[in-house]
Formats: sequence, structure tokens, C-alpha cells
Amino acid sequence: MSLVSLNKLIPGRRRGLMLVMSSPSGAGKTSISRAVLEREDELELSVSVTTRPRRPGEVEGRDYHFVGRETFDAMVAADALLEHATVYGHAYGTPRQAVFDAMAAGKDVLFDIDWQGAQQMREAAGVDMVGVFILPPSTEELARRLRSRAQDSEEVVRYRLAQIANDVTHWPEYDYVLINNDLEESVRTVRAILTAERVRRKRQPALTEFVQQFRAAR
Repeated sequence: MSLVSLNKLIPGRRRGLMLVMSSPSGAGKTSISRAVLEREDELELSVSVTTRPRRPGEVEGRDYHFVGRETFDAMVAADALLEHATVYGHAYGTPRQAVFDAMAAGKDVLFDIDWQGAQQMREAAGVDMVGVFILPPSTEELARRLRSRAQDSEEVVRYRLAQIANDVTHWPEYDYVLINNDLEESVRTVRAILTAERVRRKRQPALTEFVQQFRAAR
């Protein structure tokens, strides 16, 4: 019996966690995130709002909630976002209530956000947050990935590459750091992190009551 299935036997819901994944653009966090989501029933994606234009293949409500700047600013003013940041000229944010509702129901929530958002999330979530920073194998490989996905102009690709020096300096702010040499290996690593974090004592509020039955049996 796995640790995760054993945890389900304990009365009361496990407290959900916030799995925050960040990386320089093109390092592979979105591919890893999607693969982990497909294999983890207790994990759901936090869908961010953004002012960025929709890319080919992206679906409203699945990849992002695409909004205008006026709508985004109104959400910020109403404190409806758990975190928000401007990245590469576009605003991104995490709707607050949906995250708290999921965690209260014992679900884990996955965030595919940049380091600025992760910093705000750490301040708001504290021990509820588990941060994973993903690095590419090399600068050359990162450049190849950015160009091969054919979603941005060469000018945008060069701008993203120029931001790497700043982005990578934030790796010490995360709980875990992995180098994405191989997608499947990276997915296995993230799932292992989830398994360990789910059974931390602090995430099992009903554990004290559960253990009392053994003391009472003496």
C-alpha cells in the first residue's frame, strides 16, 4: 500500500498544498505540469488570468482566462488575485477564491507561474506552498526549444534569452530545483515530491485524533 493511499485511511480531509512550478521561458515547466496533471487525480491546475494574447492552440478557461487590462486592474483593486505580476509586457494573476476552495476540499493546486508570482505566493501561502524551480540543460538547448516551438517571433525569442541571467538567479528561493534533461524523468521527480509533501505531518490535521485510538487501546 502506498503512502498516499494509506493517508486516505486517516479520518478527515488532508489539507491541500500549492505546488508552484517556475522556470525560464522554454525550460519545460508547462510540458512537465501537463504530464503530472494527467497522472495525479488529487491535483488540479490553477488557471491564471492574463492580458497576453491567446497563442495558437490555447483554450480559454483551460490554459488561461484571457482578459483586457481594464478587467485585470479591477481584479487587482478588488483583491481577487492571490498574486499578480507583469512578465514580458503582459499581466498575469491567480484568482484567489478558487485556490482556497480547492485546498479546503483536500485538493492540491498546481501553479505554472514565474518567480515574481512565486515570491508573492510564498508571502500569502507560507507553509502551504511547495516551490519547484526548473532549469534547462544548457543555454543552447533553451534557445533551440524556444525557436522550435514556433510561437514567438525571433525578436521575442532573443528578448526571452536575454532575461535568463536574471530569471535563474531566483532558484535559491524554491524548495526543490531540477534540471529538465528528460521530460519523463522530470515528471517522475515532481510526482515523488508530491508524494513526500502530501504526508507531511502539518498537512494532516486529523492525525492527532487518529493516533489517539492506539493510545486508548492500551
